Amino acid sequence: MMIYSVASIVIVVVALLISMFKVLREYERGVVFFLGRFYQVKGPGLVILIPVIQQMVRVDLRTIVLDVPTQDLITRDNVSVKVNAVVYFRVVDPKMAINNVESYFEATSQLSQTTLRSVLGQHELDELLAERDRLNKDIQVILDKQTDNWGIKIATVEVKHVDLDESMVRALAKQAEAERVRRAKVIHATGELEASEKLKQAALVLNQAPNAVQLRYMQTLTEITNEKTSTIVFPIPMDLLAALSGQGKADNKENE
Repeated sequence: MMIYSVASIVIVVVALLISMFKVLREYERGVVFFLGRFYQVKGPGLVILIPVIQQMVRVDLRTIVLDVPTQDLITRDNVSVKVNAVVYFRVVDPKMAINNVESYFEATSQLSQTTLRSVLGQHELDELLAERDRLNKDIQVILDKQTDNWGIKIATVEVKHVDLDESMVRALAKQAEAERVRRAKVIHATGELEASEKLKQAALVLNQAPNAVQLRYMQTLTEITNEKTSTIVFPIPMDLLAALSGQGKADNKENE
């Protein structure tokens, strides 16, 4: 019996000695409690604890990727959409992360979901689709401010997908088509306006030199004759006929 008792004591002592030594990796920190009270943050490397009296909680300081589940929300212009996002955060103060919140990962996850719904619900659908970078920044600032007391730093927030109903997708397609038609009409009207301005300037120049009109008609006739056509319809202004008839009468008088 004595041998068994000694063996049991040796095993307990060895177990206690083994439990005294903890090794923390470079990205880990240990929050040590002394009789239930916070003592200090230790690590990385070898950490020696007093068995039973001291306890340690490991904290990972690496960046954590949090996938925010899909959230149903209604935008300011009453459009129902489904949005999901991803949040990158890390622990910067292990003491606050352990003592100030029960589970910093779960708390950050729930806070991210509620903040995503509240922030995106304040904007219209066009802003949600076109100004995603600004909305990501707004969500990050709000989350970072609220998690500061937990020793958490929000590094990045990215809205991944914005899912719409089929009816809304068709409505957006019709809107985009109408916008393209409007732009085409505006471009066409702008071209007509510029062309009319140029024609006006050309008319003023030709009005100052009537012979230039005749030269222009001659050039046009030369270009038409190069085409392989059997019939040519070419309008001649009355002013040009009057000028030609006047020139012909003047030549007859000179011959007489």
